[in-house]
Amino acid sequence: ENLQGSGLIAGETSRAYMETFTLSYITGRSVGIGAYLNRLGQRNIQMVSSPMILTGYSALNKLLGKNVYSSQDQLGGPQIMVPNGVTHQVVRDDREGMAAILDWLSFVPKDVRSLPPMHQPSVGDPWDRDVEYIPSKQPYDPRDFLRGCISSDGSQLRGFFDTGSFIEYLEGWGQTVVIGRARLGGIPMGVIAVETRSVERFIPADPANPESCEVVEPQAGQVWFPDSAFKTAQALRDFNHAENLPVIVFANWRGFSGGTRDMYSAILKYGAQIVDALVEYEHPIFIYIPPNGELRGGAWVVIDPQINPDKMEMYADPESRGGILEPPGIVEVKYRAAQQIEAMHRHDQRIQEFDAKIAEAEGADKKSLEQELKARERNLLPLYTSVAVSFADLHDRTGRMKAKGVIR
Repeated sequence: ENLQGSGLIAGETSRAYMETFTLSYITGRSVGIGAYLNRLGQRNIQMVSSPMILTGYSALNKLLGKNVYSSQDQLGGPQIMVPNGVTHQVVRDDREGMAAILDWLSFVPKDVRSLPPMHQPSVGDPWDRDVEYIPSKQPYDPRDFLRGCISSDGSQLRGFFDTGSFIEYLEGWGQTVVIGRARLGGIPMGVIAVETRSVERFIPADPANPESCEVVEPQAGQVWFPDSAFKTAQALRDFNHAENLPVIVFANWRGFSGGTRDMYSAILKYGAQIVDALVEYEHPIFIYIPPNGELRGGAWVVIDPQINPDKMEMYADPESRGGILEPPGIVEVKYRAAQQIEAMHRHDQRIQEFDAKIAEAEGADKKSLEQELKARERNLLPLYTSVAVSFADLHDRTGRMKAKGVIR
């Protein structure tokens, strides 16, 4: 009877996420079906020293026949539940927990049919002010672009959103993507941005397996990995279901990671879930390629407005780029060294003179001229490659995007 009742609660919690706003606050130990209910409600705020576990550590030690685990936190504390994406936010105590709940509710409409609550922007922070922080071509913290930062000379650089409104969630999971909620001119919005710096994914050793060890996986910036692709899809579902948030995606991806381990870890499945979430999205979605950003290949495909043309629009900063491959890559495919050498023979006067002399020369003279010709080709090749890359880059600029109708 108890198990049947727990199943009833589980089913109702799963349906509730689809039908209304759900948020769990883990303020004490959450065991068994209680831990599952937190995940079924999807959005979780966890207080430190309040683990979510399936079985207590003492029971596991008895099952294993030896003392392996020493605390419940080893199984389901924030150090486990934040990196795996179950916990959205961690708080130190109940006072901080209540404040976090109220902050989250400030983005939530009064019912599933209403718009999220608007806030009047402050007089000193009008909606049409300039975005003072400009992303660089070098790796940077995308949060500085979203919320603003203090410059090296001590002045305040205001970011994209209303000052002080950006709140990040799921910070410790899928770290190549940054997600949160913010306001733009007082309008609540879901936010998805891209980490441009390299990060590390930490996988702890299993105390129950003496042969296991810690693993630290480097993850490159501007790349979707299985965890960050799953995080993107999860964020879109959360924003859509009962939060009714318009979303802005700061698209700055070079693509998906397609190595052996990532393919094994279901990058295709999680990347496809992004498309599924966009297809189902019922509110406005704005895709924006930020200054000095780029959107390439499959990363473009999974967020192209044609996925949900009634709800999605794409914009791009004049200094951004977009295309299938980066210019050096497209040159390797479409205009290789052999084609560049052919162009030299059509355009370079000295090479044409060599061609004429070689046609008439014989023996040692011909061989000497051919060696001089090869040397000339080698000297010109970096120049022609540079020109080819610059030409390929012209195809990736916003003027070309606009001409093809892929951005507004």
